[in-house]
Amino acid sequence: MAAFVLETVIAAPRETVFAVALDPGMHLRSMARYRETMIEAPAGGVFTEGSTVTWRARHFGIPFRLRTIVYDVDPPRGFRDRQLSGPFGAFEHEHMFEEHPQGTLARDTIVFHSPFGPIGRLVDRLILREYMRRLIEERNAHLASEAEGRGRTLPA
Repeated sequence: MAAFVLETVIAAPRETVFAVALDPGMHLRSMARYRETMIEAPAGGVFTEGSTVTWRARHFGIPFRLRTIVYDVDPPRGFRDRQLSGPFGAFEHEHMFEEHPQGTLARDTIVFHSPFGPIGRLVDRLILREYMRRLIEERNAHLASEAEGRGRTLPA
């Protein structure tokens, strides 16, 4: 299994960061350069406990479909999602949000592995782990921008 933890400080209240993180539109905007789309959107347009979504994207020039489920939703502390079907042997993403003197500390814990046994483990170690880290960093930059923008529009 490959894994990493990424922490991002966001200058917005935890409740706002949590709400923005559950917005499928924010995810799409953060992955626009990969032409990511939703084939199956969550009911009601926002992720809730048990929501499923199917994503389509192109990475390394290869088209992928990934179907995930959202679970363990605990406002405003966090939630998890995991692959139901797709390119990984397994993929789990824990999103945690803690109060921080500058706003919110967003902590992403990613655990995954590629299929194909030893070859997959080699791909994970040499390529995919760092690639996935950059994707989550890009996503979190969008999360921060959108959450901080919403925070400015709230009354004082």
